Amino acid sequence: MRPFEFLLYVAVIVGWSTSWYPLSLQLGVVAPEVSLVWRFSISGLMMLGICALRGIDLRFGRAEHAGFLILGMVMFSTNFVLFYNASLYAASGLLAVMLSMSSLINVGLVAAFNRRAPLMQVGAALTGLAGLALVFLPELQVSSRVLTSMAFGFAGTISFCIGNMMSSASQRRGIHVLASTSWGMLYGAGFMVLVALVRGHDFIIDPTVTYLGSLAWLIIVSSVMAFACYLSLIGRIGPGRAAYATVLFPIFALLISARYEGYEWSLLSLAGMVLVIIGNMMMIRARD
Repeated sequence: MRPFEFLLYVAVIVGWSTSWYPLSLQLGVVAPEVSLVWRFSISGLMMLGICALRGIDLRFGRAEHAGFLILGMVMFSTNFVLFYNASLYAASGLLAVMLSMSSLINVGLVAAFNRRAPLMQVGAALTGLAGLALVFLPELQVSSRVLTSMAFGFAGTISFCIGNMMSSASQRRGIHVLASTSWGMLYGAGFMVLVALVRGHDFIIDPTVTYLGSLAWLIIVSSVMAFACYLSLIGRIGPGRAAYATVLFPIFALLISARYEGYEWSLLSLAGMVLVIIGNMMMIRARD
């Protein structure tokens, strides 16, 4: 992994590991679909501004826009609304675990499209996921609330992985990652407008410092910075290795949960953290 790719990797981990707790602070007054409208409409406009400043071409034909629309629907709307709803039934750390499954699912999708995944990449994903299972085993109490959250989270993870594959294909066609991300965010916000209207939600904003502060963090750090870095990473090292960032960031999300949500570490969770680090090193060494 080159130094710039490593920096992208770190930026993704920082951006997304710090997103789960602010996401939980968004719940309450404003419907999840409406919060996503505010989040990705502003993020998309900011990304368009970055593209304009960098001279990145934003003019595309109907076929490309159709792809951006689907990207927006799976990665910047459906994925997130499922996780917002999952957060109604479980702690933020558990949601991070659900998304960490994307490492394994991406490898499976690559294999499904007749691109054989390297054995080390598969082993790295399994090692990391096994470690995460140990980290969060004390929280995985079988109940209807947890099962509901897992169902929402698993569906959201599949949506996220489909977005990974589409972004990778878009970059292989020569479309700049910031351009596709900008349009994808705006189309995702537009799709959430339709969903919110159908569900009868009011387009309101909670004026509290908690809501506005968490929204600002999710827009600037967790959306604009993290997604630009993550999708760039996909184009450079492939979706399988890039998605391993989603195996590592739950550890940091868990540290935040320990600080603000009272999570307590155990011997099992510490052993799991070691496995995650080992799997991380395996994935970095793997080649697409």
